[in-house]
Amino acid sequence: MRTVAVVDDATVIRESLPALMPGLRFAGGWSTIEAMLAARPVADALVLDLHLSNASQPDVRQGVAAIRAAVAAGYRVCVFSQEERRFVLAACLAAGASGVVSKSAPTARAEEVITAVADGEVVVPPSVIGLVEVLVRRNSLTILSERQRQVLAGRARGLTYAEMSTQLHLSESTLRGYWAEVSRSVSEHFQRVVPAELEHALGLGPGDLLEYWPAPAGPTGAGAARPAEVPTAPAVAERRAEPWWRLRPTR
Repeated sequence: MRTVAVVDDATVIRESLPALMPGLRFAGGWSTIEAMLAARPVADALVLDLHLSNASQPDVRQGVAAIRAAVAAGYRVCVFSQEERRFVLAACLAAGASGVVSKSAPTARAEEVITAVADGEVVVPPSVIGLVEVLVRRNSLTILSERQRQVLAGRARGLTYAEMSTQLHLSESTLRGYWAEVSRSVSEHFQRVVPAELEHALGLGPGDLLEYWPAPAGPTGAGAARPAEVPTAPAVAERRAEPWWRLRPTR
């Protein structure tokens, strides 16, 4: 019988899984990845919810950051979440998760996937296999470059090209070129949505599961403008080895 640990902010999930999945031995349940890593349970796999930040624990790691922390500690991660955005799931798998199963799946299927991950298998939903391959080939957790991400973030917040030009110290024509690259990088479906919807679909919005992008480089000194968003402690820790979106160290 395989032993698993659970990280989920929902108490009902943490307490009900042992009764619902008798074929697994449970080493315990925690509401944050930080608490689990402090306890360091012995487990063949970690069952991890992706959305862990909420009103009662706003500054905890979640999504890609939580996966990377668990994998770095030696755990095999099985994502157990209601998340359905395929770009987000692909990024989580590229970040090191060994499997994904939806909370809407039948309990028997969920137990089967978790057991397979605990046994050392990799379980990837068919809908994201091709996208994971693209990310791995690009050595990246996202289909966008840093500059493309910055332009998308600005447009999603209603900034004009002139305003972004001042903030990013790039010409408007250069910024328009980056936006054209963003449009070419996504499917025809996403080309027809507004920037905010695209940002959400990619999981890159503020507080979302991939929103650990380094702050844009800019002028320093007493007269320098402060960043629009001050990163939380987990986000700062995640950025120590920039660029964080790389899958492997690069020279």
